[in-house]
Amino acid sequence: QVPLVESGGGLVQPGGSLRLSCAASGVTSDYYAIGWFRQAPGKEREGVSCISRYDGTTRYADSVKGRFTISIDNDNHTCYLQMNNLRPEDTAVYYCATSRPRVVVTVCRPVAYENWAQGTQVTVSS
Repeated sequence: QVPLVESGGGLVQPGGSLRLSCAASGVTSDYYAIGWFRQAPGKEREGVSCISRYDGTTRYADSVKGRFTISIDNDNHTCYLQMNNLRPEDTAVYYCATSRPRVVVTVCRPVAYENWAQGTQVTVSS
C-alpha cells in the first residue's frame, strides 16, 4: 500500500484557490508531524507548511503566511492544505510527507521527513 496519496492539484488563475489533500492511511509507522513541501523547476524542495498531529502546532513558510492554511483530520488520517490568493510564484509540484521517527517537534524542513507522496502539480497562470 502506498503510504501517502495526494489529490487536488491543478491549474488556477492568480488570486484563485485550491485545496490539496494527503491521505496517510498507508503509513504504518508513528510520526509526529505531517507537512507540505513544494519544488519548482530548477529550485530546491522547500517546506510550505507542517502540522503536528498531536498538539496541532503549525509552521508556515513566510511566503505563504496569511494565504495558506494547513489542517489535519486525525480520525481519517488526512491532511489538507487550503491555498488562497494563489500567485504565479506558487507554481510547483507539491508533496506531502510524514516526519521521521526521531522528530518530536514541528519542523518543516524536507530533511526531517519521509514517506514522500507522488507529488501533485499546482500551476498558477492566467
